[in-house]
Amino acid sequence: ILFQIFDAFKSRLHDSNSKVNQAALEAMHKMIPLLKDNLSPMINMLIPAMVDNNLNSKNPGIYEAATNVIQALCQHLDNYLLLQPFCTKAQFLNGKAKQDMTEKLA
Repeated sequence: ILFQIFDAFKSRLHDSNSKVNQAALEAMHKMIPLLKDNLSPMINMLIPAMVDNNLNSKNPGIYEAATNVIQALCQHLDNYLLLQPFCTKAQFLNGKAKQDMTEKLA
């Protein structure tokens, strides 16, 4: 059931309405410490939704919320779970997002 919830939630993480997008990222930031490794089945689905447009956003609120989410993932999930999706994102992103993901990998 958790997978179904996050499957529906992921579209809010890159919603065209910036307020919805930011609220979803802020909600995700709050959920990560509560769910921790229970997020592992959804991590490959959620990381692209959280990272793709948000780390390159010109909206400072969205960018900050996205970096907070990435930081929370690093703090609360096993780094082994994050290695593959972070490597993939670092490889294919550009701009500030690529730099941010590369720093997290290091």
